[in-house]
Amino acid sequence: MDNKIRTSIYLMPGMAASPKIFELIEFPTNYKIIYLKWIKPNVNETIKYYAKRMSEFINDDKPILIGVSFGGILVQEISKHIKVKKIIIISSVKSRIELSLSMRFAKKTGIHHLLPLNLIDDLEKILLFVFGPSIKARVNAYKKYLSERDPEYLKWSINQIVNWKQTKYDKNIIHIHGENDKVFPLRYLERNKNFIIVKNGTHATVLRDHKWFSKNLPILISRD
Repeated sequence: MDNKIRTSIYLMPGMAASPKIFELIEFPTNYKIIYLKWIKPNVNETIKYYAKRMSEFINDDKPILIGVSFGGILVQEISKHIKVKKIIIISSVKSRIELSLSMRFAKKTGIHHLLPLNLIDDLEKILLFVFGPSIKARVNAYKKYLSERDPEYLKWSINQIVNWKQTKYDKNIIHIHGENDKVFPLRYLERNKNFIIVKNGTHATVLRDHKWFSKNLPILISRD
């Protein structure tokens, strides 16, 4: 019997999304896969303390963390509370300087606070917000990937993104990004040059390009 301890991979979906966004990806069988879910944020909770609470669901030493979109921001914050072996972010950002001009404008003006709280009730609108305009033709097919529909959670999430303070990041982070991502446009990432492009990928690249991830993630995960 092989008693070798397997490295654990914890998967964090994007804002409002469920772990089902990873269901089409084939992960290496020699790793233990654990799916993380969003928990309800406390009133006025910062992402720092939210990440601390989320870290309590990680029960393995030096795991690999993979996060999509806002989940990519969260796994970086979680890594400030625990030791990790590797961080992989998908369709996300490594620091606030990679946020789009519109998101930085929202921080300065607070305009994001004007979003109607019932936005989450309109799945088409929230799908467009979470995945970007490219999702429009696939709205019905992608509805099943949204499990978090609490308007307060949505408001909290958007607020944490536009007010994220991180400017310095771990240079060993593996950053995978769709070429045509409209939520976090590529042109704002190019100043850092530290990412892997999925050709023709969108903000929903983890779903649309699952074959690419099934092929390339095992290589990236095992790389020293």
